[in-house]
Amino acid sequence: MSNTLAEDYQWCRHRLLSLHAGAKSGHIGGDLSCLPGLCAVAARLRAQDRLVLSKGHSAGALYVVLSRHGLLPGVDLESFRKDGGKLPGHPPANVYPAIPFATGSLGHGLSLAAGFALSQRLRRVDERTYCLTSDGEWQEGSTWEALIFAAHRKLSNLIVLVDHNGWQAFGRTAEVASMDPLWERMAGFDLDMTVVDGRDLDAITTALDTAPSGRPRFIFLRTVKGDGVPGMEDTLESHYLPLTKEQFEQATGGGE
Repeated sequence: MSNTLAEDYQWCRHRLLSLHAGAKSGHIGGDLSCLPGLCAVAARLRAQDRLVLSKGHSAGALYVVLSRHGLLPGVDLESFRKDGGKLPGHPPANVYPAIPFATGSLGHGLSLAAGFALSQRLRRVDERTYCLTSDGEWQEGSTWEALIFAAHRKLSNLIVLVDHNGWQAFGRTAEVASMDPLWERMAGFDLDMTVVDGRDLDAITTALDTAPSGRPRFIFLRTVKGDGVPGMEDTLESHYLPLTKEQFEQATGGGE
């Protein structure tokens, strides 16, 4: 991986942990699992491209990544999850150009992203749409409708990353309504599919940079919820509970 991307990731991870610790906020688990994917996308996101965070509860990861790339004022990070602030627990609408939709009602992000991609196709412009989904939201019918639409239209400018951490709000996805592994469920669709280690920035970068195949691209990220936080890794608690002081210090090496 490039030194720049590795540095981006380390900066974003530390900033993310600091924000959550300061706000005493939950949802750190999904933030950490998707952060490498978001960092890799942001590193190649052009001014004309679109990024839709479908798993809106991972807004913290989105905020720090956008700030790292100058798409969200760094000073605004201090208002994370605070009354009257600009950065609530789910992405806000009509505040930042880099956040096109308020998301978090899971199952809608891919539909919106597919609409963007079709618009780009019809306008015959060199633009791409990236969409990050959770694995849990693939239990939503609207997500599959969007998949059918994207595959039928052969939206090759649509790149979808799936944070496949195996958890959703009420338990493991395999126990609540099994769809694991998702790539096997989608095998019948005309898609360009890749499964990678979601912690491996090199692997994610390679998947993103693969030459277009004339089909929508799906990159399944094998991730760990609460990655790197003692006591929170691969747990449901990481979706809800704030970081303790001890967990923050252990996850950051004791640094602020």
